[in-house]
Amino acid sequence: MCVYNSHCDGHFAKQFGAGPPDNNKSLTRQTPTQTKKQTPKKVSLENNKMLEPAIIKTKVAPQFGAEDSDTGIGVCGWILTIICWLLVLVTMPFSFFICFKVVQEYERAVIFRLGRLLSGGAKGPGIFFILPCIETYTKVDLRTGVFDIPPQEVLTKDSVTVSVDAVVYFRVSNATVSVANVENAHHSTRLLAQTTLRNILGTKDLHEILGDRETISGSMQAALDEATESWGIKVERVEIKDVRLPVQLQRAMAAEAEASREARAKVIAAEGEFKASTALKEASMVIAQSPAALQLRYLQTLSTISAEKNSTIIFPLPIDFLSQFMR
Repeated sequence: MCVYNSHCDGHFAKQFGAGPPDNNKSLTRQTPTQTKKQTPKKVSLENNKMLEPAIIKTKVAPQFGAEDSDTGIGVCGWILTIICWLLVLVTMPFSFFICFKVVQEYERAVIFRLGRLLSGGAKGPGIFFILPCIETYTKVDLRTGVFDIPPQEVLTKDSVTVSVDAVVYFRVSNATVSVANVENAHHSTRLLAQTTLRNILGTKDLHEILGDRETISGSMQAALDEATESWGIKVERVEIKDVRLPVQLQRAMAAEAEASREARAKVIAAEGEFKASTALKEASMVIAQSPAALQLRYLQTLSTISAEKNSTIIFPLPIDFLSQFMR
């Protein structure tokens, strides 16, 4: 018997090009010769592959409410919620002391109901309501906090070991994210600040660390702020406190600085001698033109000596008299 199904008429019409069977004709037993004549062509593997998705698509029905069951609390959750509301109503007004909570102006409360975050974000500041037994909350402080980065031993770009410590100012910018996305936002930020300090100082030379502290602090603040944005943390400021050098390096730098200062002092002294000799040469030329000027200079020197050392006795001798002996 060849039986036709009305559900598959459309598919057979697309695949074999045949229309639906005539319902008015009665179905009779067919002879082998008639069966051969009416046997349809063989369907290729490609046609089967094309047919399977259409059949599967018609058989699979959409599941209504699947989205709601994934995102909602479920039937058990609603039952527990109703029981908690009944408990609150029965124990009124004593239940108000448990259900009503207060957070300060600088705090926010992140509420979980049966382990799920409540819609609407964090609550506060002020008073808010929680259901006992099924709701818990976590307080988050929004004030700016500060912590010290312990001294970090860092090998600089020019292979010098230094010990650097810093201080970081930060605050919570999103209370819900800071609770839901990271286990301990403050501790994670502290550890990240230590590694960031070592990574940034490892790419700097010693003279850059000693001279460009503001640039290093700015780059470190930008790196920390970008990394902690997904944790709900805002890094406001980073400051480098102290840079400690090894004792041997301090002695070497002190000796280098002392040598450079001595070299500059010698250069300055030589420049002074040169200027003094130039001035003396010009003075000798002036005195040579006027012999009386030498006597006046001699008397001025005597007055200066007598004012400073009164016990000194000086016997002036004429220069012309000495010149006779010099010949």
